[in-house]
Amino acid sequence: METVKAISTPNAPAAIGPYSQGIITNGTSTVYVSGQLPIDPATGNFAEGGIKAEARQNLTNIQNILKEEGLTMANVAKVTVLLANISDFAAVNEVYAEFFQEPYPARSAFAVAALPKGANIEIEAIACK
Repeated sequence: METVKAISTPNAPAAIGPYSQGIITNGTSTVYVSGQLPIDPATGNFAEGGIKAEARQNLTNIQNILKEEGLTMANVAKVTVLLANISDFAAVNEVYAEFFQEPYPARSAFAVAALPKGANIEIEAIACK
């Protein structure tokens, strides 16, 4: 019996390394969404318009991956936000509030030295069925 199943959608960017867009495990109802960069899957480029547009693209990518399993952002229990510049935190919160309602998922946010492809933001999520 398969213990893990990869989740894949063309509506989010393809993995840029040896990882899946998302994983669901047999015997649990948990979906793990890999960190998403602000890549528009239609163009393969980062979303343009600054950190808000980038955060919106990250969260849209997560939303599209969850949709492949019939889930919505309301199923998200935990989010991790990685920022190249912690001063973007308030702007990201504004966009984040467009995607989540109370009760909000648990969340961590970190400033990091660098992100893949020179991104300004990466977001990962854990959702429950």
